Amino acid sequence: MTEKYKILGKYIKDMSSETKDIETYLFVKDRIAKYQLGIDISSKPLKNKLIEINTNLKFEDREKSDKKSYFEIIYSTIIRIDEEIKDKKELERIILCDVQIKIYPDLEKSLLDLLHNSGFQGIKFEKKVDFETLYNNKFN
Repeated sequence: MTEKYKILGKYIKDMSSETKDIETYLFVKDRIAKYQLGIDISSKPLKNKLIEINTNLKFEDREKSDKKSYFEIIYSTIIRIDEEIKDKKELERIILCDVQIKIYPDLEKSLLDLLHNSGFQGIKFEKKVDFETLYNNKFN
């Protein structure tokens, strides 16, 4: 199966790590295993069959607490879609599934590097995000 799009560029558009103070850092160090990964994908059409896709990853504690750290990356991917793509469903699949599968290894590494450089060593994501299943559950 030939790809119906080409990735022209990808880069970290925004990256953030916030830990208020040492007490928060020590508290989070013990709780970080309870943090959850959230993903939000948005896209914006550009000229000449180009699309900007922004994949936003947040790694956060969803429980109520004053002591939290905050980690977020917005990863931007620029793609050109083939002329023959006219179907909205096919375009949604490319944006929400196909491109995400391609970029996710780089995105995950960037988020893990951010966490490690923020003082939280040894964190790994045991489960990989299954964009195929997420897409199928949302649209089927």
